[in-house]
Amino acid sequence: MAVIYLDNAATTPIFPEVVDVMNQTMKEFYGNPSSVHAAGRAAKAKVESARKYIAKQLGALPQEIIFTSGGTEGDNTVLQCAVHHLGIKHIISSPIEHHAVLHPLEHLAAEGLITLHMVKVLSNGLPDMSDLERLLSEIPEQKLVSLMHINNEVGTILDLEAVGNLCQKYDALFHSDTVQSIGHFPLKLGELPIDFAVASAHKFHGPKGVGFMYVRKQTGLGALLLGGAQERGMRAGTESVHNIVGMEMALRMSYETMQADTAKLKSLKAYCLKKLQEALPGTRFNGACATMESSTHTIVNARLPMNEKKAQLLAFHLDLQGVCCSKGSACQSGSESGSHVLQTLLSLEENKLPSLRFSFSPHNTEEEVDKLVDILLSYANS
Repeated sequence: MAVIYLDNAATTPIFPEVVDVMNQTMKEFYGNPSSVHAAGRAAKAKVESARKYIAKQLGALPQEIIFTSGGTEGDNTVLQCAVHHLGIKHIISSPIEHHAVLHPLEHLAAEGLITLHMVKVLSNGLPDMSDLERLLSEIPEQKLVSLMHINNEVGTILDLEAVGNLCQKYDALFHSDTVQSIGHFPLKLGELPIDFAVASAHKFHGPKGVGFMYVRKQTGLGALLLGGAQERGMRAGTESVHNIVGMEMALRMSYETMQADTAKLKSLKAYCLKKLQEALPGTRFNGACATMESSTHTIVNARLPMNEKKAQLLAFHLDLQGVCCSKGSACQSGSESGSHVLQTLLSLEENKLPSLRFSFSPHNTEEEVDKLVDILLSYANS
C-alpha cells in the first residue's frame, strides 16, 4: 500500500542530498570543533560556514545564530534564561502556543518566578491586539511577549512586525516560535522588531535533533546548558557537525525552490479545501486555515461532519488506508483534554466533531488529495 504522507507539520522527509552531505561530513570532518589541531579546525570551519549562511538568509549577524538540538530547547532557553538572567517577571503568551512554550511558562509560574498573562485569542487563531496592548500597558515591570509566528495546528500567521512594534512601544522583549515558518517563508529576522526566535531543521527536510536560536545581539541572554564555551558560551556541548551541515543544506535547498514550492502548495491547499467541501458538505475549517492570506500554505485543519461513533475510529481507519495525518479533538484521541488549540478556538459542540490536520510538502500531489477524499467519503457513507 502506498503511503500518503500528510503530516509534514509534525516532521518532513529528509532530502536525499542532505543525507549525502551528512554522511560525507561524518566521514571527513570528524574532529571536535573545539580542538585546535587540523581536524578540529576543519570541523569548526564547517560549523561556522553553516552559521554564516543561515545568518545571511535571515538578515542576521552570525553571532546571533546559536545552534541547538531543536525548537524545544530553543524555546526553553529563551524563556527560562529571560527570567533567570534578564530579570523578567511578567510574560504574556496565549493559550494556543506549542507545549514547548506553554509548559516552561506554566513551570516558571508554578515556581513563583513569573506572573503569566494570557492574551485573548480570536476565533481565527490570532491574538486580540487590543487586549495585548492592554496587558502591555498595565505591566510596568520588565516583561516579555511569547507568541508563535505560525500555529502548528491551524496554520494561522501572526503579524510579527505589528506585535514587535507594540512590544517596543511598551519596552517589552519579543520571542516567537518560528518552527513552522523558517524554511517555508523568507523571514528576515534581523529586520523585524523581534528579539528571539527558534527553528528546527526537521520541519524543512533536514535532520532531527538540530535547530537554532536567533538571539538579537546585546539582549544579555545567558545560557541554559552549562559546561564548555561552545556557541560563544550560549550553549555548552560539542556541536553536532554533521547535523549542522545537514541543516544548512536543507535550508539552502528550501530557499532555492521556495518561490515555486509556495505556488505549488497554495494551489494544492486550495484544491484540498475545495474537494473536501464538495465531497463532505458541512465540512468546516478551523482557525483561519481556509483563508490563504491569513494562514500558511502548508496546513489544512478540517472539522468533518461525522457522528461521534465514526469520529472515534476515523484516525485509525485512515492509518489502515495508508494516510498519515494528525487528529485534533478529544472524541478522536480518547483523551480527556484533546487539542488545547481547538479547545480554545471552538465551542463544546464544535469540538464533538472530528478535526484532522493535513499538512503538505512539495512532494504531495492532487492525486493524493483525491485518494484522501475518496477514503473519507467511503468511510462517512459506510
